[in-house]
Amino acid sequence: MRTVIHTDSAPKAIGPYSQAIALDQLVFCSGQIPIDPATGNLIEGDIGAQTRRVLHNLSAVLEAAGSSLQHVVKTTVFLQSMNDFAAMNAVYAEFFADNPPARSTIEVSKLPKGALVEIEAIAVKPA
Repeated sequence: MRTVIHTDSAPKAIGPYSQAIALDQLVFCSGQIPIDPATGNLIEGDIGAQTRRVLHNLSAVLEAAGSSLQHVVKTTVFLQSMNDFAAMNAVYAEFFADNPPARSTIEVSKLPKGALVEIEAIAVKPA
C-alpha cells in the first residue's frame, strides 16, 4: 500500500511533492535541503552546518515513516560544488558511522533556495 508521509518536524514541501512515500517496507524520501522547519527559511552556515540540518530533516521524515537513518539503504547527495565534498563527507560520516548506505554524490549547478547540499534517501522499515 502506498502511503504519503508528512511531518511538521521537517520542512514542508516547496512544490507538488510529498516529503516521502512509503510502499510496503520501503520508504522513498524526497530530497531535503537545509531549511529550518520552525521558520521555513534556509539556515545560514557553511556546508557542514547545512549538511547537518539536511540530515536532521531527513531523520525526521524517516521517523514519521516508521524508519530511521540506521535503516537507509541508499542516498543521493547533490552538492552545489564538489569542492565541498570533504566537509560534507565529514558530517555525513557522523550520521552514518556504522554500515553506511550505498551513496551517489553529484555536483549540480544550482539547488532550491540557493542551498549548498540536498540529500534524498531510500530506507526500509524495520521488521
